[in-house]
Amino acid sequence: MKMTHRHIRLGGIAAVAGIALLAAGCSATPSDTPGSVTGDAAHSDSHDHEAEGRVAVSVEGGIAVLDATTLKVVDEFSTEEFTRLNPAGDGRHVVVTTTEGFQLLDTVAPELTDLVVPATAAGHVVRHAGNTVLFDDGTGVTTVLNTAELAEAGDSLPEAVTYTSDTPHHGVSIVLDDGTLVTTVGDDVSRSGAIALERQGDEWSDLASSDECPGIHGEGTAANEAVIFGCENGALLYHNGAFEKFEAPDEFGRMGNAFVSETSPIVVGDYKSDPDAEGYLLGSVALIDTEAKSFEVVKLPDNVRYTFRDVVRGPEDNAYILSTDGSIHVLDPESGALINEFPVIDAWEGPAEWQDAHPAIVANGNTAYVTEPAANTVHAVDLTTGQVTASVALDAAPNEIAVTLGAH
Repeated sequence: MKMTHRHIRLGGIAAVAGIALLAAGCSATPSDTPGSVTGDAAHSDSHDHEAEGRVAVSVEGGIAVLDATTLKVVDEFSTEEFTRLNPAGDGRHVVVTTTEGFQLLDTVAPELTDLVVPATAAGHVVRHAGNTVLFDDGTGVTTVLNTAELAEAGDSLPEAVTYTSDTPHHGVSIVLDDGTLVTTVGDDVSRSGAIALERQGDEWSDLASSDECPGIHGEGTAANEAVIFGCENGALLYHNGAFEKFEAPDEFGRMGNAFVSETSPIVVGDYKSDPDAEGYLLGSVALIDTEAKSFEVVKLPDNVRYTFRDVVRGPEDNAYILSTDGSIHVLDPESGALINEFPVIDAWEGPAEWQDAHPAIVANGNTAYVTEPAANTVHAVDLTTGQVTASVALDAAPNEIAVTLGAH
């Protein structure tokens, strides 16, 4: 299996000049088709349209819901001091991880609901094939919710399917189109690989397994349902009913998060080759071609550094890296080259702890949302032009950010 290193030089990168900060009343560019909402949360077509793709931002002790186009604060809610945010995938809800479990934030109503999937250590949330899948690190329980039913949730959550790992661990699960559950294997000391399971009534039977992925973490699904997990020495692929290991070119080559497009066979992963390196800034990315079966490491220029919060996929299936120099650098996954640069925020330094507020990027279609904690600000950026189309100043530093992907 091909394993290579590549270095990127700065030469030839085109910078986009003249970033315009537009007023809050700029025109909308919705990315999802609005659907109907039933029950107590029903709204008019006009309100439904305006509520599409809203953005949730956490601050210390609270969450703000922002309009997708203007970034105007629609509502604010009090929460625990630190929460994590993930799209539920139904175009309506954001999953808020708290000490009680997975709590639903309805961005359309808007309302921080009382609907909670209990968890002792709420962890990863995965959206795929019409399911929203939650993993409780404290118990090892995977909870599978039908995403369409979740969008219609009124006073109660939809009926769930669950699977319990042999031992609790920091894990992640995904359900594929054919109903196969692929989930990580580990315990409270280490993680070793993954297993694929088939549901038969109330029981689960093994289909395939692999123990070749030490420190397994994160998940992403590329084109043709090629599922990738990160390992401390490469990556683990599950495709067409079988696992396959991709070895990193370094003895320690950790990929912890996979940034994917379901229309591209190439996975962009964060990459760390020094196990003793301090801090959370990274200077390389992994490019994993799930069709060509190759694992390539691309070293970025010295001015391009990022954390796990700073990479998204966007237009043309490119990767968009929010760097410490304040720019979004556009990477072509096929060539591994940086092909554009969009200055957006001031230069910044990496966090002391991963939970600390530091710049982050999420995307919905052609629009990226970028946090700038040092300025208590969130920006909307057109990824096709690099233009900042809206900005909003909050009362506190933004930390986590999520956009309500999907259609409601």
